[in-house]
Amino acid sequence: MGAKLLCLCLLPALLAYYIYTPVPAELAQPWRVMVLCAPFRAVGHLSAVLDLLGLMHYMEGMRLITAMETVVVTSDENVTVTDTEFNNVPVLLYLPKRAPDGLRRAMVYFHGGGWCLGDAGMKTYDHISRRTSNELDAVVVSVNYRLAPEHRFPVPFEDVYSATKFFLQSSVLAQYGVDPARVCVAGDSAGGNLAAAVAQQLLEDPEVKTKLKAQVLLYPALQALDLDLPSYRDNANKPLLSRSLMVRFWSEYFTSDPSLREAMASNRHVPAEAGHLLQFVNWSRLLPAGMREGHTYAAPTPGSAALARRYPGFLDPRAAPLLGNSEWRLPPSCPRLHPDLRDDVPLRDDGAMYAQRLRNAGVSVTHDHARDAFHGALLFILWPYELAVGHRLCNRYVQWLKENL
Repeated sequence: MGAKLLCLCLLPALLAYYIYTPVPAELAQPWRVMVLCAPFRAVGHLSAVLDLLGLMHYMEGMRLITAMETVVVTSDENVTVTDTEFNNVPVLLYLPKRAPDGLRRAMVYFHGGGWCLGDAGMKTYDHISRRTSNELDAVVVSVNYRLAPEHRFPVPFEDVYSATKFFLQSSVLAQYGVDPARVCVAGDSAGGNLAAAVAQQLLEDPEVKTKLKAQVLLYPALQALDLDLPSYRDNANKPLLSRSLMVRFWSEYFTSDPSLREAMASNRHVPAEAGHLLQFVNWSRLLPAGMREGHTYAAPTPGSAALARRYPGFLDPRAAPLLGNSEWRLPPSCPRLHPDLRDDVPLRDDGAMYAQRLRNAGVSVTHDHARDAFHGALLFILWPYELAVGHRLCNRYVQWLKENL
């Protein structure tokens, strides 16, 4: 009897622990956010235990989230969906069924998931790609790039770049009835990182004649040099994407060596000889005053040169687009839908700094803050993970594309 009573008392406490997460008062539907985030926290804790016991890599455990959400994607009355390959890279191809009025717009999309998780066939990504194709009368290519830790940098980048370059061939665009002047790349989170890197790399590739009209970066991760930005400090334990999880994603993109993860966690991973790169992520110059308020800039403490030589990826612009050439001739940069000063995540400042660097280079930028959102909110649009803010962000995203692509 006593044991049963103890269990009955502990169960509500355990449920409350998983459900309750401190969130800003301005966050829309805070209790629903807490409830929806609880399963993700539980999977994270389970993955950490399995990793500690040596039974499963942390990211393998985290992929339970992907597995639960991935479906067999099929065509519907409006859009034909084909599971195919572009240059040996798996893609889902979305083609509107209605007869076109002329040449169509096109988007190449890269899903998020910290380069370790995610799938183009997840229900939400399928929904967004299907909606974009139908409402914009557009061809959508959603790329299933290989993931870390099995395939580390630069493999995910090489996959998305290879698929994009294949699609941008004149003969391929003509095959699908695409207007070569109305093509964009897009992605969320790690996918936003890949989209920015692809946009930059295409400028340097003499074989590519088609120029992108836009890049659409949704709460992108754009640099791993300084992981002590104001947004990292202020949002270390916010829903879905904590600072520690973002550090884990970054380090796993390059290696499972815990020494890099530990160095990144203490912000002591950039060697002195790479110190000149810090000017590209100097938030004291690149962030607006409101985002810097209450914070004092201090350059990262120099780290091990040997560590950087073993894992140089975090110094490569293909992994950290904020380190790219300042003489960009990039296409207009479209909405970065991520939270603002109070209701934010560690990646807020990456997007804001990139927007400023693009403006400094003369690139037209639309930089959109969602005050009552959080990282990944755009994906919370389908039952049971459905939030009003997710629908609003998705509507804004699609509307921007209608008006600008």
